[in-house]
Amino acid sequence: MLRVSLLQLLFLVGVICRVAHGQEAPSALVPVPAGPFTMGTQTGPRDERPAHRVELGPFGIERTPVTNGQFARFLNARGGAGPGGRRFYDIDDRDARIHLRDGSYVADAGFADHPAVEVTWPGAREHCAWVGRRLPTEAEWEKAARGVDGRTFPWGDEPPDAERARFRAGWNETAPVGSFPRGASPYGVLDLSGNVWEWVSSLYRPYPYDPADGREDPEANGERATRGGGHDAEPPELTATARGRNLSRNPRSGHHNIGFRCAR
Repeated sequence: MLRVSLLQLLFLVGVICRVAHGQEAPSALVPVPAGPFTMGTQTGPRDERPAHRVELGPFGIERTPVTNGQFARFLNARGGAGPGGRRFYDIDDRDARIHLRDGSYVADAGFADHPAVEVTWPGAREHCAWVGRRLPTEAEWEKAARGVDGRTFPWGDEPPDAERARFRAGWNETAPVGSFPRGASPYGVLDLSGNVWEWVSSLYRPYPYDPADGREDPEANGERATRGGGHDAEPPELTATARGRNLSRNPRSGHHNIGFRCAR
């Protein structure tokens, strides 16, 4: 017999209501099992060291990043800013792919299925809450990307190529989400390397990762970590351990090469 919890039922009802009102459903959640994995590296840049064991419970993470079309629907439901005037999206930036047309937020033609960029960290967090989810922690993101075998990239240790990831592209030249199935992680999660960096919930703090040291406080000030590499990144930034150390990533601003995905 199929058993559905009350929370699952409420979430499904919410999805059905959004679809009925012309709103795109969120990306499917890919399950990642509980257990330990190795986070970080012994040989990479300073902010990725040391390699250390992290134990995680089970979680799900969206198969692909949130798209411009999905985020436009969130903006139509919630508006462009939240409490205290914290902006969700930098609509006035020239790199924005969502604009107001006849009073509604609409993805630019040809970009509805591209990953949403110019989303602030508060905007990413609120979008995830709106669909009954949350941002992944930095540890969850890395486990979803590299599994438990310590691989360098989501697909293994082979260097990136044009069939696995979007990188070394021109300014704001993203690709539609899901365009690189050969770049899938061990769990089948797509687009974890290249196309856009991704906001995670964690503050950008030194390793070892410790969720109890304040780095998971959503109200704490400081830069948030980003993972995965963007469309304009070089191959060393596409590793499963890269943290965006050279990236401009003020959490209260949007950026042309930072997107996000949700977890639960």
